[in-house]
Amino acid sequence: MKNKRKRWPWLLLCFPAAALLLVLAEFVPGFAEWYATGPYRVISHAGNFLSGLFPFSLAEVLVAGLVLFCPAWLVWRIVLLIRKKGERKRAALSSLSGLACTAGILFLLFTVNCGVNYSRDTFAQTCGLPVQDSSQEELEQLCMTFVEQLNGLRPGLEEDSGGVMTLTKDFSALGQSARQAFDTLAAEYPLLTAGYGAPKPVVCSRLMSWCNITGVFFPFTFEANVNTDVPDYSIPSTMCHELSHLRGFMREDEANFIGYLACTHSKEDELRYSGYMLAFIYANNALYSADAETASQIYSRLDEGVRRDLAANSAYWAQFEGPVAEISSAVNDTYLKVNRQEDGVKSYGRMVDLLLAEQRAGRQER
Repeated sequence: MKNKRKRWPWLLLCFPAAALLLVLAEFVPGFAEWYATGPYRVISHAGNFLSGLFPFSLAEVLVAGLVLFCPAWLVWRIVLLIRKKGERKRAALSSLSGLACTAGILFLLFTVNCGVNYSRDTFAQTCGLPVQDSSQEELEQLCMTFVEQLNGLRPGLEEDSGGVMTLTKDFSALGQSARQAFDTLAAEYPLLTAGYGAPKPVVCSRLMSWCNITGVFFPFTFEANVNTDVPDYSIPSTMCHELSHLRGFMREDEANFIGYLACTHSKEDELRYSGYMLAFIYANNALYSADAETASQIYSRLDEGVRRDLAANSAYWAQFEGPVAEISSAVNDTYLKVNRQEDGVKSYGRMVDLLLAEQRAGRQER
């Protein structure tokens, strides 16, 4: 028992080890990009392969287990403190030491599995997209391009009894399509490495909606987890967004853009539609902030089916408005800022700059 106690403090070295990696990533030019394209690829492929052996989300199981374990552990430690009257100080220190060591391990794993990647070069830099200030005319043209794409795709898609777009594939088949879309995209963008597994559905998806979450990349198991309760049109783009994180691109604006690229490079209309819907929403919202009247006019040119899908999406998320969603958004905002995305949740809107850069480079017509 004594030897076991002596070994515990060594785990506290996880804190400085993780801190050192983050410092190197932040202040040593090229380190984060080297790590993301080297060690991270090896680690993430191995981790994703192992978690892929399980048909369900290991992340969901671990989180559920943690929710059950933490209160039980706390009660157990309190009982020990009550019983060991003469050794309460030692028992308390043991508990705190265990918590500190566990926190250190998790911190190091998080840093190795995704934290360093927040400091890597931007996707625009690595793929040569010219991000710069754009005119309102360019933004209007971008929105109209998406309107044309959506109007061309929507009539061929399946609908439910309410006239809202519905997917024809089950989650497993759709996930394979998303994975294949990424493998296709990797031929044009080699940094988006092929060979990763498909995303996984979350059983407690309704709970995710209450927290205003559509998907989660879980770095401890290298899994892309997707909320399946949301409107069908958004599921493929969410899949591809989370698969972008799996490939080492942690910034939310970039993950949205890469997800859009993957969807629109697919040969399947459902994925393409989902990608263009994601892009149109961000682009038209940006235009609305600059010129509400023009944005409304462009919106009115959408096919009636597209507008039904957007209305259904708004109605779906309206039912979850409240303190839980607000708290979840605040937590997510803090997480993004801690990981050097200074705009917090607003960083999602910078996807429009990437869309405009793609338009400027003439890569949009597919």
